[in-house]
Amino acid sequence: MTQQRPSGLRNPRAAVRAVGAGALAGEALVLLLAVVPLAKVGGPHRGLGIGIVLALALCAGALIGLLRRPWAWWAAFAVPVVLVAAGWLHWSLAVLGLLFAALWAYVLRVRRTVLGTTGGPPSG
Repeated sequence: MTQQRPSGLRNPRAAVRAVGAGALAGEALVLLLAVVPLAKVGGPHRGLGIGIVLALALCAGALIGLLRRPWAWWAAFAVPVVLVAAGWLHWSLAVLGLLFAALWAYVLRVRRTVLGTTGGPPSG
């Protein structure tokens, strides 16, 4: 039986939650900052694009408080998935979605490395 090295953190679950919360807060901020450019160059579907961006920023903000629950880590992946799907409204939304997906994949990798879990109980 192999023994895992301790992470060296006093509270690894809180540290991982802070990384996830920081990533989600960054996503929410970038989404809010994307509203003005979308309003200027969003094309004929700018209203729908702005609505989707605002809804996703709100979802990202709400998920920050839910990271104690295991499902919230995977639900947070919905933000980039919806952004990629909204790429048909404006290409910049798909680009943001791909960047956020890469960021969130890295956050999940850090979580798995530090906690040694893929998201099931016990939660982090």
